[in-house]
Formats: sequence, C-alpha cells, structure tokens
Amino acid sequence: MRPLLALSTAIDLLNEKIGYVCNWLVLFACVVSAANAMIRYAFGYSSNGWLELQWYSFAILVMFGASYTFKRNEHVRVEIFYLFLTERGQLWLDMIGTLFFLIPSCLLLSYLSWPFFHQAYEVGEMSGNAGGLIRWPIKFVIPAGFVMLALQGVSEVIKRIAALQGYVTIDAKYERPTQ
Repeated sequence: MRPLLALSTAIDLLNEKIGYVCNWLVLFACVVSAANAMIRYAFGYSSNGWLELQWYSFAILVMFGASYTFKRNEHVRVEIFYLFLTERGQLWLDMIGTLFFLIPSCLLLSYLSWPFFHQAYEVGEMSGNAGGLIRWPIKFVIPAGFVMLALQGVSEVIKRIAALQGYVTIDAKYERPTQ
C-alpha cells in the first residue's frame, strides 16, 4: 500500500501545483479582460488575440481546475444518499463512483477529444478571427484536462482504499453548501 500512497501523494502534489497556477489564471483573465475593455473604449483599439487569450485562460482554468477541485473535495455531489451514509459508507460511495463513473468517463472523453486536438495540430489550425491565436494548444487542454481529472480520481481511490483498510485517515467530510 505504501507505493500506492506515494503515487497518490505525487498526483496530489501535481494537481496542487496546477491549482496554484489556475488560481493565478483567474486574476490574469480578469486583467486581460479589463485591459482589453479599457483600451477599446479609451483608444478605440481592440484585438481578437487578447480576447481569445482571455477565453483560453478561462478554458485552462476550467479543465485543469476540475482536478484541483476534486482533490480538495469541493466538487459537485448528489447529496440525496451521501448525507445519510456513515463516514465509511461515504468512502465506499466515493470509491465506487470514482472507479465506475468518473475515471472511465474521463478516459473516454480524453480518448474522444484527442483526434480533435490532433487534427488541429496537424494542420496548424489558427483562429478564423483577424489577429487571432493558434488553436491547437488550447485544443490539447481538453484531453489533458480529462487525463488529469482521471489521475486525481486514481489518487482519491487509493486514499479511500487505504482509509477503509485503516492505513490512513483522510478528511473527506463533505459540508453542504449554504445557499
């Protein structure tokens, strides 16, 4: 179990670093958006490249932020059953859902999105907008983001198996959001 927990720790660390970058991407996207708007209204100049850079930042934030959110146990849940289970039952539900739904779905979506990226890479796809950016790097974010989410799923399964066997204790408590 120790090598698997080491793998889990490595995946968690990678997603923690990615999450740190994603946190800064929020600020970056806001600054780009504000600067583009100010320049457009102050000087009558606008660039599709800056607008696309803002969109690309947001796309990266969403696709890679998903694995970071999952690592922090702040993802969306179906609470109907979850809140009525014991802590051990919650660990089992998390593990089963991740193994049979999240990981296979992420791997399938990554596999299906790969040709979308590969075709754009092969032809050197560019934005159709004047001054737009190259498209294949942002299309790579789709399969890569799903792979990172699947990897975080593997990490969460390892941690839950270890917790169920008594090797570790994890803080996997879920608090219902106040709305």
